[in-house]
Amino acid sequence: MTNLLKSRRPISSAIAAISCGCLVFGASASLQAAELEEIIVTAQKKQQRLMDVGITMTVVGEEAIRDQRIEKTTDIVLFSANTSVKENIPGLMPVVTIRGVGLNDFNAANSPAAGIYVDEVALSSLALMSTDFIDLASVEILKGPQGTLYGRNATAGALSFRTAQPELGATELNLRAGAGSYQSQEFEAMVNAPLGENLALRIAVKKNDQREGYWYNRQTNSDVGKRDELTARGQLLWQAGEDTEVLLKLESQRSRNELGSAEFWGLIPNADTIANSVTCPGSPLCSDFFGYSDNDGDPYSGDWSIDPSYEQNQTAVTLRIDHDLGFAQLTGVSGFIDFDRSYGSDIDAGPVAAVDFYNSDDVRQLSSEWRLSGQQGIADWMLGVYAAVDDVDTEYAGQLALFNTTSLHHSVQEARSKAIFANVDWALSDSLTVITGLRFSNESKKINASHQDLIGYPGGSLLSQLPYGSAPFVLAAIDDEVKDTSIEWKLGINKDLGEAALIYASVSQGTKSGGFFTGAATSQLQLQPYESETLRAFEIGVKGQSSALLLDYELSAFYYDYKDVQTFIRDNTGLVSIQRLSNVDSAKITGLDLALRWQVEFIPGLSLSSNIGTLQTELDSFATDAGPSPDGNELPDSPELSFQMALNYRYQLSDAIEASFSVDSRYQSSTYRDAVNDPLLQADSYWLSNANIKLSFANNWQISAWGKNITDQRYISQGINQISLGNGFHVYGAPRTYGLSINKYFD
Repeated sequence: MTNLLKSRRPISSAIAAISCGCLVFGASASLQAAELEEIIVTAQKKQQRLMDVGITMTVVGEEAIRDQRIEKTTDIVLFSANTSVKENIPGLMPVVTIRGVGLNDFNAANSPAAGIYVDEVALSSLALMSTDFIDLASVEILKGPQGTLYGRNATAGALSFRTAQPELGATELNLRAGAGSYQSQEFEAMVNAPLGENLALRIAVKKNDQREGYWYNRQTNSDVGKRDELTARGQLLWQAGEDTEVLLKLESQRSRNELGSAEFWGLIPNADTIANSVTCPGSPLCSDFFGYSDNDGDPYSGDWSIDPSYEQNQTAVTLRIDHDLGFAQLTGVSGFIDFDRSYGSDIDAGPVAAVDFYNSDDVRQLSSEWRLSGQQGIADWMLGVYAAVDDVDTEYAGQLALFNTTSLHHSVQEARSKAIFANVDWALSDSLTVITGLRFSNESKKINASHQDLIGYPGGSLLSQLPYGSAPFVLAAIDDEVKDTSIEWKLGINKDLGEAALIYASVSQGTKSGGFFTGAATSQLQLQPYESETLRAFEIGVKGQSSALLLDYELSAFYYDYKDVQTFIRDNTGLVSIQRLSNVDSAKITGLDLALRWQVEFIPGLSLSSNIGTLQTELDSFATDAGPSPDGNELPDSPELSFQMALNYRYQLSDAIEASFSVDSRYQSSTYRDAVNDPLLQADSYWLSNANIKLSFANNWQISAWGKNITDQRYISQGINQISLGNGFHVYGAPRTYGLSINKYFD
């Protein structure tokens, strides 16, 4: 596939900027007449103008990806309102929520509600979303159910990451080196080389080193959060004939990092809380059952008992085949991923191994999608089939001083997925198109899991009440299978209003299959499967361009009827109360998305943009430890208002030097981090701002200085309430970081 958004050409720079809704328009001191550029997207598995696609979406181009340092899934919030990404442990397993629809889970055996695709290969496990991205060409963020277009169902929406692919006949070499705060260093290289008339090879390598972490452990007198990451990718493009193209991709990632840590808060009042008039629970000044409290006021320091080491290895192979059959285009995308990782998690966030776990996950994924697409008469059609096999092996080894024992929790899950899907655009006239889509899915998940008390401490276990030296005691076990068959569909209409404007409306339905909770459990009831969820989405929107004002705009309104919502609840049916996945009967979601992108004609080189999202979410009542919750709780990670704005200014200092300055800010109103709407886990509103200054030289050198979270905002991204264990914790986002990078391009 030809790269759609190349970074070093003025027109493409403008395309990248307009599409990402952030900052990058081309300009020069010669004050040439500015004009809006067309943005080409592949959201519907074909190249189209963004203005012709009746889907609310954001596109991020190659230059914006590089300048805004889009390296992980967590970075997409820079560009899209009504989109939230958080991590349960800093550096581990991002959770994506789009328009209030997400999966508030931390287990590798579960799949995201928002479909995550890398070169059209769906990532089946939450664990696979922690990897780094390199040499990206574009990112597309689609909102709303997308099951009739994509191989794996995507209830919340879809995030499509596309890597830069080989170009026939082109010889390129790009080098980048940089250094920054916390003793960070990075190096990236890319080479594109022709291997003959019909062959091209593209190799990309990236090395990240961060020798000082954001966090400080007083227990070990050392910082925490170091990074040592190496990613390499090779792609071979073969033009096998006039009508056939084959692309083979091989990628390997290796991480030897340290995970960040959470800020402790306790349950029990003490002298410090009395002296400072602090209410318990909820404050770091409050004590846990061991008498520990944290009174330094710094969320990035603590007394953690766990080894922060994080080791990850991943190998991925993708094969894509495109063949023109004359009457239709045949496309096949097959992918294999072999992933493993190991890490520790200090659940109590204190100096005693009260509730610590050493975790390991092995994920193996094999998937294949084949599509036929073509156009006959008024019908622009696509028919596809999809199949996937996912195996996940998870283990939690617990050090549980709070219960005077050790434990072992082990599960093996086998998932099988099959689907057939179709989408047809019916051009009823030059200005009116009707969209119809249908998908049939069949998924099964089979699990074998056991949760054992190893009775590992003298004195006997407080969990099983057995004396030291007893044989391991099975607290809970499950050997079960769930099967889901579902039908998803879409009906939409696009009306071309002329003058580069489109109004669209749709109703669609998406589902996410049921499954099993694979976290630690102490009773059989805590292992019962959760059911599939269904989302019916109603949406109307308008998008367009004003050539006179040099303005792009998009406005959409939506209403979601959400049934059997998969979310975390508190379950006290076992010896220890836990949070696990279950279903809430229903929820309602309403909201707006607004995007504006303006190239300021009377100030050449200046561009402005803004993205605004509003949300209102209401959950039905459901059971909690304290009894039924009231109707009307908010969904987790669903801010009522999210707002982004950005400014970019470019100026030609001379014939050989161009300067650019960009700054972007993001606001998010307060949110709850669980469905109970626990006030102890409410995250306050916050602003985040980033900046970049860049000099580009005619001899293809670039020098840039960048800063992220430049105001050093401290904000909560996640929280867990464990009152039954005497504590809880808050996870904070990264502090201010900054650096300098140098790029050299060779043609």
